[in-house]
Amino acid sequence: MPHNISFQPMRVLIDGHDSEGNLILSDDQLAAVIVRLDGEYHDPEHSGWWYLEAGFGKCSVSNAPLFRTPNEAGTWVEETLMGKVVRNPPR
Repeated sequence: MPHNISFQPMRVLIDGHDSEGNLILSDDQLAAVIVRLDGEYHDPEHSGWWYLEAGFGKCSVSNAPLFRTPNEAGTWVEETLMGKVVRNPPR
């Protein structure tokens, strides 16, 4: 059964950078926190991409993927929760 994936914009305090974030909710439960990468502190090639700052339950992974958009991260969350093969986007 598909999950209702939604987003809630939220500023995330991380040493004064990468503060644009989103909570990813699955059926109104927190599944992940993603943060937009800032080229000043990270590889400029990935500036503007989204990083999985925290995952909960099945979304808690050791090799955090990068995502081009929040929607791509939401798809990853849904696939992970449904037990589908997880395709990590290229880094």
